[in-house]
Amino acid sequence: MVAVDIIFAPIFFSALVYFLTRGAQHLAKYIALGWFIILFFIAFNWYHQLPADGGFLFLGNFLSVPAFGFELTLQIDALSVAMLLLTAALLILVVFTSWEEKNQAAYFSLLILFSGPIFGVFMTTNVLWFFIFWELTLVPMLFLIGIWGAEERIYAAIKFFIYTHVFAMFMFVGFFLLFKQTGYWDFTLIKEAAIATPALIWWLMFIGFAAKLPLFPFHTWLPDAHVQAPSSISVLLAGVLLKMGAYGLIRFTVELMPATTIQFSMWMLVLGLATTLFAGMLAIYERHIKKMVAYSSISHMGLVVVAVATMTYDGLSAALYEMIGHALVISPLFLLAGWFHHKTHTWYMDEMGGIMKKAPYAAAIFILAGMAALGLPGTMGFVGELTIIISAVKSFGWWIAIIALAGLISAGYIIWSVRRAIHGPMSPIVEKANFTMSFPEKFALAIYAFLIVYFGINPQPIFDLANQAFSFFGGM
Repeated sequence: MVAVDIIFAPIFFSALVYFLTRGAQHLAKYIALGWFIILFFIAFNWYHQLPADGGFLFLGNFLSVPAFGFELTLQIDALSVAMLLLTAALLILVVFTSWEEKNQAAYFSLLILFSGPIFGVFMTTNVLWFFIFWELTLVPMLFLIGIWGAEERIYAAIKFFIYTHVFAMFMFVGFFLLFKQTGYWDFTLIKEAAIATPALIWWLMFIGFAAKLPLFPFHTWLPDAHVQAPSSISVLLAGVLLKMGAYGLIRFTVELMPATTIQFSMWMLVLGLATTLFAGMLAIYERHIKKMVAYSSISHMGLVVVAVATMTYDGLSAALYEMIGHALVISPLFLLAGWFHHKTHTWYMDEMGGIMKKAPYAAAIFILAGMAALGLPGTMGFVGELTIIISAVKSFGWWIAIIALAGLISAGYIIWSVRRAIHGPMSPIVEKANFTMSFPEKFALAIYAFLIVYFGINPQPIFDLANQAFSFFGGM
C-alpha cells in the first residue's frame, strides 16, 4: 500500500462505510477494526525498515506544485513510528470500548476519517501539510464530541474546535516565517539551512503546541472537552491529540531550533512545573470523577514539558516514554470514569461508594491505572516519573526535586478518589445499578492493564525507540 493512500483513502473509505452499513450498522465496527489493525501492522513494518543510523525512512513525494516549491513529502523516523504505533493501537482499543455505541455507521465512519489526517500529522515533513493535517483532525473530533457527547456537548465541541484552531494559527504563522526566511516548506531542508531562528518564530510555534498539550494557562478547553466527550473519544483526546502538541514541540522546536529552545528552556521548565502542580491541585479538589481524570491528564503532560526542557538525550527519552505511558495509563481511567457514570447516572465520587463490591473487575483496573498515575513501582507511571526527575535534576540541580511534589499530589487525588468511589459504604445509587460489562470492554481494559505492567517492568522496547528517535543528540 502506498503511504499516501493511508492518509487520503479514509476520506472516501469512511463515506463508503457509512452508506454501505446504514442498513447493517453492526458491520461498521468490524470494518473499522480491520482497517485499524492494518494500520498497526503497516506502522510496525515501517519500524523494522527504519535506517540503523536513526535517520528518516523516505516514503515518497506526492502532489507536487513546483511553482511554489511545495509537495507532500512523506518520511518517518523512530519518533514518528512511535506515534503511529500508539495511534493505531489506541484506535483498535477504542473500537472495542465503543462496541455498543449508538448510530454505529456514522460513529465508526468518523473514526476511520480521523485516522487519515492523524497519520498524516506524524508522516509528513512538509510543515504546510503538517498544518493542514493538524487542522483536519479537528473535523471528525468536532462531530464525535458534538453528536455523541453529554448534555453540554455542543458547547464543548465548539469550544474545542475554536480554541485549538485559533492557537494553531500561531503555529502556522511561525511556519510561514520559516518559509520566508529559507524558501523551503520541508522540515529537513529548513534544518539543513541552519538558520539563526528569531525568537518570534520560536514563540509562535511554542504557543501553538502549548495550547494543544495543553500547558497552563492554555488548558481551559480540555476539561470541558473531556467531560462532555464520550469516554472512548476522551481516550483519543488524551492519548493522541495531546501527543500532537508534544510531538510538534520536539520535532519543530527541539530538533529544528535547538539553540533557541535552549535559550528559552527555563520558560518551558516553569510552565511545565506550573502545569503539573496547578492541575494536580485542581484534581485534588474535584468531586467530578471525569474532570478529576482530565486534570490528572493535564498534570502529567506538564511532566513531559519538564523533560523536554532539559534539552538532553535522557530527558527527551524520558519525555517519549512518558508520552506513551500517559496514553496507556490515562485511557482506562477515562473509560472507567465514563462507565461508572453510565451505570450510576452520577459524575460525583461522593455519591458513588462501594463499587468494588458490585464491579470488582472494573474497580481493580481503575485502581491499577490510578496507582500507575501516581507512580507505583512496577508500572509505567513509575518509570516515566523517575526518569523525568533524574534527567531534570541532572540538568537543573537539586532544587528541581520539587517536581516530586507532583507524585505526592497524584497520590492525594488518586487515593481520595478510590476511597470515595471504589471503597467505602455502598451508596444507594451503586446498590441499585447494574454493573454488567460487555466482553469487548473487558478485553480492552485487560489489554491496557497488561501494557501498563509489561512496559513498567520491561521499558526497554520504548527506550530502544527513543535511542533511534534522539540519535541526533549523540547519546549519553
